[in-house]
Amino acid sequence: MLPAQGAAILARRRVLALTGASLTVVATGVWLPAVADESPAYAVEIRDVSAKVGEHAVIRATLRARDGYRVLASYNNRVIKLSAYDGVLFERDMVPAELQDGALIFTVGLRATKPGKHPINGLFRVGYIQGTDEMAMVSVPLIANVTGTE
Repeated sequence: MLPAQGAAILARRRVLALTGASLTVVATGVWLPAVADESPAYAVEIRDVSAKVGEHAVIRATLRARDGYRVLASYNNRVIKLSAYDGVLFERDMVPAELQDGALIFTVGLRATKPGKHPINGLFRVGYIQGTDEMAMVSVPLIANVTGTE
């Protein structure tokens, strides 16, 4: 097995584990802490957002390549499968990344449709280069909260 295949399999297992945790949140209403640094290639920076119900809001997520890794700029880096159990509408189903200062920036437009805290999730589909010639495309979980205010 090539090292890139092993990393991709590990990334899939992590996504499955976090998907199970997300389903637990939806089913039980209990928010389990997620590990922010799930990707060996990327560090994820994301902040929760608050906005008045019905008003436009933006979650900005940044993925920074860790030491020894580089962003695969020619790949269609994006966030997909955005979802919320209830109370949030997303402006787009897929949000492309912008490359700024060597980091991937995602600007996710949304609206809270109900007051209260609403967990959201999605998948970053991103590519990276490790060393001089090893490339991989992986899924990294997006987990955040949107709070609708009156």
